[in-house]
Amino acid sequence: MSFFDINKIFFELWGYQMSYLEFFGTIAGFVAVFLASRANIWSWPIGLINVTLFFFLFYQVQLYPDMFLQVFFFVTNLMGWWRWTHPKPWEEDRKNELRVSYMKTPQIILLSVSGLAATFAVGSLASRLHEWFPVVFNMPSAFPYLDSFVTVMSIITTFLMIQKKIESWIIWIMVDVVATYMYFAKGIKFVGFEYLVFCFIAAYGLFNWIKEYKSYPTEK
Repeated sequence: MSFFDINKIFFELWGYQMSYLEFFGTIAGFVAVFLASRANIWSWPIGLINVTLFFFLFYQVQLYPDMFLQVFFFVTNLMGWWRWTHPKPWEEDRKNELRVSYMKTPQIILLSVSGLAATFAVGSLASRLHEWFPVVFNMPSAFPYLDSFVTVMSIITTFLMIQKKIESWIIWIMVDVVATYMYFAKGIKFVGFEYLVFCFIAAYGLFNWIKEYKSYPTEK
């Protein structure tokens, strides 16, 4: 069994068998999200480690939309890393990085409606994957609509994170609550605990980014 096999056990704690894959993927994710809440640029490269490990993890627990989401995250981690370090002259903060900012109301409405519609569409597809591609997906998708909500809204809010929009943390809180339930239900409890912690980190990130925004002398 390889490092990327969920059955390769790292240690056992209170009767729960922790795989190398789940442990190191979760730790990398925790560090990446905490750094993001601090608007620290290192959140992006560490996030690359997290999404690579979670790709293999989610495939093995039949959370297929989440598995595909990690491919998207890999690309957007590269995009976010570049965007934060290459702001336009009027977008710079005190560290010569991208400033945090708010979204416009029409954008919020459009993203909300689009997100719900996309969740239903992706959930419908996910529920049929085992029928269409039985060789690859030999078991039905677990929680296809909840998993799709996590997937779709994570995609939306990741683009908002790349642009350093404050509202991204509000969406992350909703995603983290749903994901916490889903991962505990699927028995990957350490990941579930991580997302429970993410709920609080997201709340801290929201507070910290608002504080950062208010510290700017004028809005550019």
